[in-house]
Amino acid sequence: MAAQILIPRLCIIGVGLIGGSLARALREAGQVGEVIGCGRNEDNLRAAIRLGVVDRYYTDPADAVAGANVVVVAVPLGAMETVLRAIAPHLAPGCVVTDVGSAKGCVVADVERVYGYIPPSFVPGHPIAGTEKSGVDASFATLFQHRRVILTPLAETTAVAHHLIRRMWELTGAEVVDMGVRHHDAVLAATSHLPHALAYTLVDTLARLDDRAEIFRYAAGGFRDFTRIASSDPRMWHDICIANREQLLEMIALFSADLARLADAIRTDDRAAILTVFERAKTARDNLYLD
Repeated sequence: MAAQILIPRLCIIGVGLIGGSLARALREAGQVGEVIGCGRNEDNLRAAIRLGVVDRYYTDPADAVAGANVVVVAVPLGAMETVLRAIAPHLAPGCVVTDVGSAKGCVVADVERVYGYIPPSFVPGHPIAGTEKSGVDASFATLFQHRRVILTPLAETTAVAHHLIRRMWELTGAEVVDMGVRHHDAVLAATSHLPHALAYTLVDTLARLDDRAEIFRYAAGGFRDFTRIASSDPRMWHDICIANREQLLEMIALFSADLARLADAIRTDDRAAILTVFERAKTARDNLYLD
C-alpha cells in the first residue's frame, strides 16, 4: 500500500513567489495532491496553471478553500483580515490555516477580530526566504532549502496542527524553528524590516539629487548589494512597516542615534571613534552566520 501524502488538497491564497515556491517544493517532494490557487490577478493565476504550480484556481477565496486540508494565506499583511474573514465560514472541519506574513502580532490580532478567539487549527508562520522578484513566474522549488522558517504557535494551537505545518515546511528543505510572536516581530524588525527601510530610503534620497544619473552610473558593487532589496514589492513592504511599526520604530530610533554619533565623530575628526565602530562591525559581521 502506498504511503499517504501529507496534504491531499492544498489551497494557496496569493500564488506569488512564496506561495508558488511552496507548491513547487511540495510537488517535488511528492507530498501534496491537488493544489488550488486563489488571487485577484487572473493573468498570474493562468501562469500558475501553465507552470504546473496549481491545478485549479478561483478568484473568490470562499470557493478556493472548499475541501482543503491546509490553507496557506500568502497575501500582503494589509489584506490579511479581509481574506481571513472571507474564508472563515467555508473551511472544512479540521482544516489547518497558516500564513507567511513577515509580522506576526498583527496577523494574530486579525484572527482574533475575525473569530473572536484563536482557532486551534491556526498556526502562524513566516519563511525567512525570498528574492526581490515577485509573482508566480519568479517561484522555484528550492527557494526554502537551507533557509529558516519561523512558526509562532499559540497556546490554543493543537499539537496536530503545529506538527503538520512544521512537517510541510521541513519537506521544502527548510530549518523550522518555533518562536514567540512578540520576539519574532522584534527580531525581524532588526534583521529584515529595518534593512529594507534603509535601502528604500537611501535609493530615494539619491534618486532625488540633481546629479542622480551620474551617481547611479558610478555606483559600485557595495551599493548594488545593499540596495538590491529596494527592488522588492513596495506595497508589501509598506504593509510590513505599518503592521510592525512599534518594533520597527524602536530599531529606527536606535540606528538613528548610532548614525548621529558616527556623523559627530566624522565632524569632529574623532578618528578613533570612527575606527572603533568600523572594526567592531567588521568583527561582528565576520563572526556571524549570515549566508
